[in-house]
Amino acid sequence: MSNSVLTFVIVGHDDHPIFESDLAPKPDGRETQGVYLHQFVLHAALDAVNEQIWTTTNMHLGTVDKFNNLMVAAYATAAHVKFLLLHDGKNEEIIRLFFKDVYDVYVRVCMNPFFTTVGRISSPGFGQKVRILAKTHFRT
Repeated sequence: MSNSVLTFVIVGHDDHPIFESDLAPKPDGRETQGVYLHQFVLHAALDAVNEQIWTTTNMHLGTVDKFNNLMVAAYATAAHVKFLLLHDGKNEEIIRLFFKDVYDVYVRVCMNPFFTTVGRISSPGFGQKVRILAKTHFRT
């Protein structure tokens, strides 16, 4: 998984990102190239996500968009907060389980009386839990 792509974003209302994380391991601690390309592909997939939300009752929307060898998987909450994962060909069942586990952690954050749905999730604990879940689910 040295050159794999694994970028996770939570998008709130009005398509504002409230959490972003590059979950792929980086060799030698260096940043991977193409971060802006990943953000662009994820943002472009929001239209497909918004269309698919209204065609299914499932929260897990599966693969909603593709760009070259990159795929965007999506998960929509009941409040229409969207979880997007840009990946390069991971197993759909593993992605579904990852989204379910991240949703559980996200609900705990939302239960905080000081949390607002308009701002970004800046809790280092949340980011750490998401990275641990990614390591658990996407290890090879």
